Amino acid sequence: MSEQENPEVKPDVTQRRKPLAKKPIPFSHALIELGALATLAYLAHLHRESVEVSYISVNLSLLGASPEVMETDVVDVVENSLSTIQGVKLITSSSRKGSASVTLQLDLNRDVDLALQDVQAKISESLRKLPKELDPPTISKTNPDDSPIMWITVESDKHSLRELMQYTRDRLQQHFATTPDVGDIFFGGYVDPNLRVWVSPKELSRYQLTVNDVISTIQNEHSEVPGGWIEEGKKEYTIRTLGEASSLSAFEQLPIISRGGAPNFLPIPLGNVAKLEEGLADIRRISRGMGKPAVGLGIRKQRGSNSVQVAKEVRNKIKFLEKNLPEGMKLAVNFDSTRFIEESVHELNFTLLLSAILTSLVCWVFLGSWSSTLNVLLSIPTSVVGTFIVLYFSGFTLNTFTLLGLSLAIGIVVDDAIMVLENIIRYREKGLNKEKAALVGSKEITFAALAATLSIVAIFLPVTFMKGIIGKYFFQFGVTMTAAVLLSLLEALTLTPMRCSQFLEAGERTTRIGKSFEWLLHQTKAFYERTLVVVIGRPWLTVAASILFFILSLGSIRFLKKEFAPAEDQ
Repeated sequence: MSEQENPEVKPDVTQRRKPLAKKPIPFSHALIELGALATLAYLAHLHRESVEVSYISVNLSLLGASPEVMETDVVDVVENSLSTIQGVKLITSSSRKGSASVTLQLDLNRDVDLALQDVQAKISESLRKLPKELDPPTISKTNPDDSPIMWITVESDKHSLRELMQYTRDRLQQHFATTPDVGDIFFGGYVDPNLRVWVSPKELSRYQLTVNDVISTIQNEHSEVPGGWIEEGKKEYTIRTLGEASSLSAFEQLPIISRGGAPNFLPIPLGNVAKLEEGLADIRRISRGMGKPAVGLGIRKQRGSNSVQVAKEVRNKIKFLEKNLPEGMKLAVNFDSTRFIEESVHELNFTLLLSAILTSLVCWVFLGSWSSTLNVLLSIPTSVVGTFIVLYFSGFTLNTFTLLGLSLAIGIVVDDAIMVLENIIRYREKGLNKEKAALVGSKEITFAALAATLSIVAIFLPVTFMKGIIGKYFFQFGVTMTAAVLLSLLEALTLTPMRCSQFLEAGERTTRIGKSFEWLLHQTKAFYERTLVVVIGRPWLTVAASILFFILSLGSIRFLKKEFAPAEDQ
């Protein structure tokens, strides 16, 4: 009785619902690729993942004290006090003549701001045990990731160093501070401008004055203090005493109204006993651009921002500012760390492309047809590029470790596709049509592909549970590899059968190159079979050789040099 005659007989599932292998391919591929490329545009670029390794420094100063005194009377007291703070991994100190520093390295999970408060409290408690002559300790927090991403120099052949410094402080600093995602601006080689007073001993003797008379004149006469207020009805007027000299000539006219503490009834202008000139504070650090004196501007980015994008914004700001700079003044990028980030990312992108090409050639050599090779090749962008979506929603960046994971994943993600494709080809060679072979072949190999994928995941997933700084760096690597491999399984069980149902051709090699590779594969297979016979015939010798090789491999580890990271030439 037919199905039409017996309504109780249910039709086959493949007759009621259109199989996955028959559904359109381009839309599925395009949806995944477009989504991945859209998230790629928002992924930040870093050389390596940002790791919060925080330090707190305590700087101590005791004028004239020897290093030994600083060590015993100051550093030991501070170290004993700070050693009880929670989350301190390491304490280091150094003592010099008149100064010392104590540095605390915090655990990775310790909040640096809370630790800073604890340090301040401990230092306050220990002050009564420290010498009274000790200057107030200065406490600061640092992080290696807070280093500047760019250094900009302000140079000029027509302006003095003082003019460069004033223009940089008053104009350029504010412009760069308003650049998007710029966190902090600091100076290199910057010295505060000041006024130098060169006292003439001859003139002091002539007027019977001392240096203290000159100092007290500057302190008392060059000042601006509140003068209270005046009330008039419902109005109130604030009063200020405008005593500050605003120019060099005004300074020269400051009156010396005391002599040795006694009143001087005939005020003497300051310019009569001293020569005044505009200058700079004592220069202890210098900044040079192309061998000439310059002012440096260090650019720090905000935490979590894209270094490459920040550098681009700063360069655009430089182009804008160059149009309005004073004549003879110019800005130059002296150092840009993002250039190394871009170079490393471009190099890894090239490696990704090269890996995909070489993988395709290897697949063509062993699979024997361009249709099979194309099927496998299309699984690479779906798995690898699709991983960008995982990276984006996980808050990761494009850095050395994530791109390294993607480069390694290219050779792995094709495994499931090859496994499914080979099984589909086997059914095609048995005479099934494309659609039926895709359905039966992919269904039969599902659990084998799942087992193979999970075995690879079992290798890379534990990497995400590593501890310490190494674990912080390799966490994104492990997640990237795991995501790429799992996506390759999804691709192999869905999109690969769809492609095979459309344009998979099965058959022997027909080209001369293909036949040559076929002959080479047969020769390799024959050599392997002969070798296998020898190995199986001598089992104890084979096992002994394997154990010996394993022991020698372990022994060679002790001769390998060990370091945290290889040296980089930037």
